Amino acid sequence: MRIHLALRRHVVPLLLAVGLVLTASATAHPATPRPVPLRVATYNIHAGAGEDEVFDLDRQVRALRSLDADVIGLQEVDVHWGERSQWRDLARELAHRLGMHVAFAPIYSLDPEPAAGTTPPRREFGVAVLSRHPVLRVRNHEITRLSTQGENPLPEPGPGFLQATVAVRGIPLDVYATHLDYRPDPTVRAAQVADMLRVMDRPCPVRCPAHLLLGDFNARPDAPELTPLWATLRDADPGAPTFPASAPDRRIDYVATSAGIALRRAWTAPTGIASDHLPVVADLHLTRR
Repeated sequence: MRIHLALRRHVVPLLLAVGLVLTASATAHPATPRPVPLRVATYNIHAGAGEDEVFDLDRQVRALRSLDADVIGLQEVDVHWGERSQWRDLARELAHRLGMHVAFAPIYSLDPEPAAGTTPPRREFGVAVLSRHPVLRVRNHEITRLSTQGENPLPEPGPGFLQATVAVRGIPLDVYATHLDYRPDPTVRAAQVADMLRVMDRPCPVRCPAHLLLGDFNARPDAPELTPLWATLRDADPGAPTFPASAPDRRIDYVATSAGIALRRAWTAPTGIASDHLPVVADLHLTRR
């Protein structure tokens, strides 16, 4: 008994001292959070058709699956749009077949064509985000558009700039998907870039999540209308062109990242003519802020 009491008198204070040292050390040198890996991609799916203009969603599912991406931004997505895509909901169908969550933002949402005895869904065309991670919130922002659906259109605000907030292992991430104007005149694209920056730079109640911008910009990286983007975002340059798919000679598809996201590598994926574009894929690291 005396031996045990003697040991206790010496050992217990020693253990307490060691515990205090370890606690102080942990406080002085907190563990650095490990970065969270994330693979993202952007892909213009050409309404389900390949460069050969053949609608083949099976081919596109194989192409998308081969990317093994956690988050994918899609452009030219038909939802009950018309015969060219067999009146199917491509956003939901692709998500279901890939086992991913989906967010869809229509650029156009038109009345259905008359059909006797039925109530058909609206005809929609726009952009989407597929995500292996839960989607917390979806917003469809307006940016300047020059409509292709009416005669003599004028530039005016229109929907189709998608913001999907996803939870990546507890880290909120704002994923934006966009499709910019295709016309040679860059005026509308310049207005769209300014509009997107205003949306992405909106103040947040506490702390803004990091964000990604995924899309078909219809302009080369050195285009003057894109210059304002590169003041705040980093271009994940894949080092290769993306369009047209069979013999690409220009890069018009982009993954762009904000602060809080580290780029490991980026590339164009060899998906053949599953679409008229090639996808851009990037491996990223998210940091907890």
